[in-house]
Amino acid sequence: MNCEIIAVGTELLTPHRQDTNSLFLTSRLNELGIDVLFKTIVGDRRAQLAGEVRVALSRTDVVITIGGLGPTEDDVTRAAVADALGIRLRRNPEIVGALYARFAARRALMTENNARQADVLDGSVILENSCGTAPGQWLDTVYGEHRKLVILLPGPPQEAKAMFDLECMERLRAVAPKRSIATRTLKAAMIGESQADARIAPIYGRYHDVETTILAHTGDLTIHLACGKSAMEMARQRVDELAGKIEEELDEYIYSSQGESLEQIVLDYLGMRGATLAVAESCTGGLISERLTSISGSSRSFLGGAVVYSNALKTSLAGVPQTVLQEHGAVSRETATALAEGIRSKTAATYGIGVTGIAGPGGGSDEKPVGLVYVAVSNGKHTSVVEQRFAGGREAIRFRASQQALDMVRRQLM
Repeated sequence: MNCEIIAVGTELLTPHRQDTNSLFLTSRLNELGIDVLFKTIVGDRRAQLAGEVRVALSRTDVVITIGGLGPTEDDVTRAAVADALGIRLRRNPEIVGALYARFAARRALMTENNARQADVLDGSVILENSCGTAPGQWLDTVYGEHRKLVILLPGPPQEAKAMFDLECMERLRAVAPKRSIATRTLKAAMIGESQADARIAPIYGRYHDVETTILAHTGDLTIHLACGKSAMEMARQRVDELAGKIEEELDEYIYSSQGESLEQIVLDYLGMRGATLAVAESCTGGLISERLTSISGSSRSFLGGAVVYSNALKTSLAGVPQTVLQEHGAVSRETATALAEGIRSKTAATYGIGVTGIAGPGGGSDEKPVGLVYVAVSNGKHTSVVEQRFAGGREAIRFRASQQALDMVRRQLM
């Protein structure tokens, strides 16, 4: 069984609002073994929405609309679905009565337009809205000689989520063919998308029953695996088998096999070894510290750090000798080394990170261009230093530098 989700609302076609309901619904539908093949956003236009519902009905088994069930003129979902199916809307007196009672309990006047929320599709089942006024609807119908399910949900997330869980999950479970979807998420650091795919495509290409998706983001690579089978054990076996082969091929680049963030993995490794970490950041401006402290319990392993933008603070807070700055400059291999060793020594941490570079867009030169970054990690006995020439804008360079630093700590801890 497959599904199309239609998010309704002109505001979702602007830069100011995003559809988040479909993410929740996709997760729930996958739990039932239902694949989401399409997600569509349509503005508050009756004719266009009706056309999209017809398209969805022609290509999927289940069509779920989200939004457009309120009392205003632009809430056109009920009418558009009726147009698409060629059926009538009827005003349900029980719903009208419940609306009047709800407003009366709040000592508020119910305006006439609220009664639109009581317009129901012929043959539909009313879905109770435990968090709002607009009821949803469930319609088991025939379209083009094929059985179709049409579900109308309200737009506010708290209403849509509660209604789907309470009113739709068991109804769908009863009609969906028995099928389970197993998923795995692998994450890799500091390897390009094309490089990774060149190595693993020959592997996942042999697993035609596992859907493999690769997503790249500024120094981070996410590999999603999904497989649907009649039994979860079968699906899980296929996904785990493929995941194991990908992990073996990418080896040291893989930092997570269950979707954890790199900062979470670093903190886990530090905790397992009873080790601590401190940082001295220049071009990253505290980003490494922010990523680590976003994880609950990070204080057990992360001691803290210093943002040392000026040369004076590099010396006073991280112990970088003035001679190093004078001879090699703030952006140099030697300064990154001194930052890592200095902050580790000053805080008595097991590991110290030092980062310095040119994030841009200004400040670069032919000798030291924008994107030049030095990252050092010291454990008191040895200091590793990496020189990188990162591409992208200021935020991308800063994030890649933080990713490089955390990955270097991870590799030392391994």
